[in-house]
Amino acid sequence: MAGAPKYFMYFPGNYRWSAAFVNMLGTAPFGGVDMSELHQIGRMLEGKSGDDDEAWFDACTKVADIVRGRAEKFRAENYPIAAAPFYLRACHYYQMGERFRTPKDQRALDAYRTAVECFHQFVALSGTKIEIVDVPFEGKKLPGYFVPAQNAKSARPPCVVFFDGLDITKEIQFLRGVPDLVKRGISVLVMDGPGTGEAIRFRGMPLRHDYEKAGSACIDYLEVRGDVDIKRIGIVAISLGGYYAPRCAALEPRFAACIAWGAIWDYYGTWKKRIDAGFKASMSVPGHHIMWILGVDSLDAALKKLEPFRLDGVVQKMRCPFLVVHGEDDEQIPLKDAQALYDASGSTDKALRVFTAEEGGAQHCQRDYLSLGTATMWNWFEDKLVRG
Repeated sequence: MAGAPKYFMYFPGNYRWSAAFVNMLGTAPFGGVDMSELHQIGRMLEGKSGDDDEAWFDACTKVADIVRGRAEKFRAENYPIAAAPFYLRACHYYQMGERFRTPKDQRALDAYRTAVECFHQFVALSGTKIEIVDVPFEGKKLPGYFVPAQNAKSARPPCVVFFDGLDITKEIQFLRGVPDLVKRGISVLVMDGPGTGEAIRFRGMPLRHDYEKAGSACIDYLEVRGDVDIKRIGIVAISLGGYYAPRCAALEPRFAACIAWGAIWDYYGTWKKRIDAGFKASMSVPGHHIMWILGVDSLDAALKKLEPFRLDGVVQKMRCPFLVVHGEDDEQIPLKDAQALYDASGSTDKALRVFTAEEGGAQHCQRDYLSLGTATMWNWFEDKLVRG
């Protein structure tokens, strides 16, 4: 049909809700959703598409409650293997419902806390080796998960630090390919950095521009573990993480490889355009999210805080191998920003991988073909950190 979007829209005309639905659908290969449960959420939202984020929250958490109830029933009946994946999916639904609810009220925080508890139950019951960790950081601690390498060729395999983005979490990140990455003999430290996940909700850490401080803290932590090759530590981050990861790799020379999963070039400019357009641009979160995540009370104050969120003058210092991954039809960040980031990088070993609509993965952070996106990136990490 002429003029129709190139990607699946469960809620026609509503970019944000449809993008969230596709984000959830894409995690199916990694255990994030069951089609029946997701469709149940969609049916509850039928006829409510718009700016009714209360309805979105209610539908997602209601289904999460049902799925968690089934997990608890299986656990009580002593069927841990059956219970574990239900806990994992319940966690996902709670967090995908909660992410549109800002400012965070008690209902939001309670749902988030329950989500984390569900993930911890998944860890305890599934037999998956996941260590719940705290990384010391400026007198506080950043929360994370250490997922050890499988099929490792040595006692000290390489490791990848995996940061989130503007509105993602370490639990949601786990569902974006971590189970496949560790099978390649690479451990993964999945982190809530400043401004994301538990770090902002429960530990008072708003978003900040100097993300290399958090990156360095992760390497400091990995260096004392004894089960990581400190010469082979990579970094990847998704969406706004396309700012975090390149900045970390440019300013922290101990990183051995870097992937920007969705490019960021001038984040101040991105939000200036969104604000000037009255938030009518394609966005993954409500406009007021940016004030909450930065810890400010006005859009003017948010823009002021965003002024240093630019990579020009920073990525020129990068020396490690660098991969920029972007979709040609990304409606949130234009492809020209990915080209600018690639061109400016000081790495002599760099690549720009653009996914097309024909092959899939052309949308923001490859949400429309997540498994292809992660396979491509993890192949690159395998080449640079395992075989290199």
